[in-house]
Amino acid sequence: MWNFYRPLKNLIYIQMEKQQLTQTNSTRKVKGLNPFITIFIVIAIGELIYHFVFGAPSNFIGDTTEGKPKTFMGIIHKGGVIVPFLVSFLLMVIVFSIERSFVIGKAGGTGSLTRFVNEIRKLLDKNEINDAIALCDKQKGSIGNVVKEGLISYKSLAHDTTLDKEQKLVSLNKTLEEATTLEMPMLEKNMTILATIASIGTLIALMGTVIGMIKAFFALGDGGGSPDAAALSVGISEALVNTALGIGTSAFAIIAYNFFTSKIDTLTFKIDEVGLSIQQSFAAHH
Repeated sequence: MWNFYRPLKNLIYIQMEKQQLTQTNSTRKVKGLNPFITIFIVIAIGELIYHFVFGAPSNFIGDTTEGKPKTFMGIIHKGGVIVPFLVSFLLMVIVFSIERSFVIGKAGGTGSLTRFVNEIRKLLDKNEINDAIALCDKQKGSIGNVVKEGLISYKSLAHDTTLDKEQKLVSLNKTLEEATTLEMPMLEKNMTILATIASIGTLIALMGTVIGMIKAFFALGDGGGSPDAAALSVGISEALVNTALGIGTSAFAIIAYNFFTSKIDTLTFKIDEVGLSIQQSFAAHH
């Protein structure tokens, strides 16, 4: 009877250790910014900047927004109703880039990832699992959490006499995959916002460009034989301001997205590298 319940007991023991570690890891995670609240606040700030910074009376001749702009901020204000949205997009890229930099930096841990991976592999070669777990506690971050969970499962499976070698390796691999799955969403959170801004920033700017060109051609046609040069120049200026803001915002978003994607890929590669070393060490020693 005891032999019948023993596999179940070992399985429950392993799962309890996994659950305990997962709860511990969750307290270490940085949740990041709430995207909906952040976007709402940033749009409000963009509107305020458009009306009270770019639209300040001192930026225009005659101290009124109806006059000609005498500063670059006044020129941007003349870009029209699309400008506040483009300014908001630029602020979103800046805010979420800072947030992702902080979160991904924390996920990497407190020390060099390459040195951490090399030290873990050396400890695994010596089968010093407790020292490896202590090193994970020192490293912290997502990679430290994943490796620690794999090492705890390693210890549990090493003393399990009910499973054969192949079953233990499958269980160890599953533990590492589950731990990685728990960590990855936090790393990739808000990355879709950067990707979306990179895509729609140029489109929104194109809308502003079209509106400006419509005003320019309307001024050209409305003047008959002698078009209103001032109205024509205002329309062209509005089109170019929107084009410049949209291209700049999209370019910044693309650079930020690719940069953080490469950082996440590096973390994923390091996790996979250590995970493979753990499995190979287990196969060699047990």
